[in-house]
Amino acid sequence: MQDSPRLAALKERHDMLEGRIFDEDHRPRPDSDALTRLKLEKLRVKEEMERLRAAMT
Repeated sequence: MQDSPRLAALKERHDMLEGRIFDEDHRPRPDSDALTRLKLEKLRVKEEMERLRAAMT
């Protein structure tokens, strides 16, 4: 089954957020507030991806 364009965009966003989290976490002095915001956004994107996948089955 092929992913919808929305799901593909969410995957791309999820991967981008993962990279930003990694970069922030490996700075000499990571910003814990920024990390929290990024992780929450990543979780929301993941939940939306799961909802879309469930709706496609």
